[in-house]
Amino acid sequence: MSDSPTDTIALLGTSADPPTRGHQALLEGLCKQFPRVATWASDNPSKQHVIELNQRLELLDALVQSINNPRLELVQELSSPFAITTVTRAEQRWPGLDLCFVVGSDLISQIPRWKDASTLLGHCRLAIVPRQGWPLQDAELKRLRSLGGRLEILPLGIPGTASSEIRSRAAASQIPDALEPLLLKHNFYGFTRGND
Repeated sequence: MSDSPTDTIALLGTSADPPTRGHQALLEGLCKQFPRVATWASDNPSKQHVIELNQRLELLDALVQSINNPRLELVQELSSPFAITTVTRAEQRWPGLDLCFVVGSDLISQIPRWKDASTLLGHCRLAIVPRQGWPLQDAELKRLRSLGGRLEILPLGIPGTASSEIRSRAAASQIPDALEPLLLKHNFYGFTRGND
């Protein structure tokens, strides 16, 4: 485990459309870095989602169960299109805990445009996970700090797997094994046996 104090919880929301091996690696890595990790499926106001939120939640739940780590919990009550709402709910659920909101480096440039971004950054630490293909930019980090961001770069190597690639090609190799039965059962994303 890292230096994260025992009163810290990492918060990771995802559109999970669908969850990928990248999501799996990230959740597993966070469990090594933090004493507690909460995740949830959410609607992203800047994306068009392929399947409904409750279906994406089912996929994420299957992934969380397969990871089977007592530090990790699925807390769907945190779900909101807006990070500030999620953090407010987390403060109410875990009063006194140090909240660490986790984002990939691909989202850094968007955060200043998020609803109530400076308020959000004042209520939590921002943990940034470098993603392959999205190098950290000093100017973007400086902008976040100018908005009050307390930043932490996490030493996690996360593959550049993108859910959009899976949706367009139904690439089975990027799907966590635990999700395959659900994808086949519901034919999500046109997923059938023999994809890839």
